[in-house]
Amino acid sequence: MILFIDCGDTLCDESTEVRLVPGGVVQKASLFPGAAETIEQIHALGIPICLVADGLDASFQVILRNVIGCFDGWVTSEAVGAEKPSPLMFEAAMKAMELSDSDKPQILMVGNNVRKDIAGANRFGILSVLADYSPRYDMTPHAPDEVPRFILHDICDLPALIRHLETQKN
Repeated sequence: MILFIDCGDTLCDESTEVRLVPGGVVQKASLFPGAAETIEQIHALGIPICLVADGLDASFQVILRNVIGCFDGWVTSEAVGAEKPSPLMFEAAMKAMELSDSDKPQILMVGNNVRKDIAGANRFGILSVLADYSPRYDMTPHAPDEVPRFILHDICDLPALIRHLETQKN
């Protein structure tokens, strides 16, 4: 398995973000309980992890500073010049991770936004996982491509989902 993961309201609780100016670089933020340990556990299992997030690179450097070494790839909308659900974000992640189309069935995209993360992953042909534990966005799919393949009610459940999917492919 290969993990593509969003940050805001997936790993980080956006309500805790502190910025000096609106839309500026995040100066401080808190990860959801268990998020750092979950990323570390997945990394320790040897599963490649790529950040695929809309926002400023400097913000993610601050937010993920304690787990930054767990990421094998790092793709932000600032660097790509597009936001999810654009296929440019997922193509950049594939390139960053040196993946090909044959790897797509093994890629999980975990995110909290059905219109961006889930629709983007589904349209791109990778497995979509909705992180539904944040109340900030409407989690109701309004189109067929917004329906997630899997749903996580807690970030700490991600390793179990990955293990389950790995046993299914064998």
